[in-house]
Amino acid sequence: MVAWKTLSSSYVFKSPFGNLRRDICELPDGQVIEDYYVNEYTDWVNAIVLTKEHEIILVSQYRYAGQNIFLEIPAGKPEGHESYQEAILREVQEETGYTTDQEPILLGQFYVNPATQTNKVYTYLILDAFHISDQQLDPTEFVDVHMFDFKEMHSLIANGDIQQLFTANAYYMALAFLKEKGIQ
Repeated sequence: MVAWKTLSSSYVFKSPFGNLRRDICELPDGQVIEDYYVNEYTDWVNAIVLTKEHEIILVSQYRYAGQNIFLEIPAGKPEGHESYQEAILREVQEETGYTTDQEPILLGQFYVNPATQTNKVYTYLILDAFHISDQQLDPTEFVDVHMFDFKEMHSLIANGDIQQLFTANAYYMALAFLKEKGIQ
């Protein structure tokens, strides 16, 4: 397998949210694609957050592009020079008011859609979470916090109550990790 060659790149649009780039690419057989569009987004973090009582903390919020309210795990993007671990702990506390004394466990890092996007999602498991504060939401965030027994997650996914891929993926990664460690 041979990588494609980038013959030129130009920005169609730039914003604080993300950029849209137009590349002209040459394929290994010499064909040229004149209009290959790439979405440049910042990496983000998300986490399965479990309390000592084995409850999972989920959030619900309206997602404009999906035109619906989605039940999902806490998530966000790093700010400034934060590490991914610092970012997920901050996001969890801001969105839910929960924190932990334990170090977040990295379950994996995955490209969101490497065909057209540059970003990755870093998925963590946070154990022994406890309530420490009220939510600290941004002015444009409207987030409700929900607690479920971790054992209910499979049903929430199977019944379609959870429709966000990264939440389902994180759950199954956390479940495998917990079983392997004998925690579940």
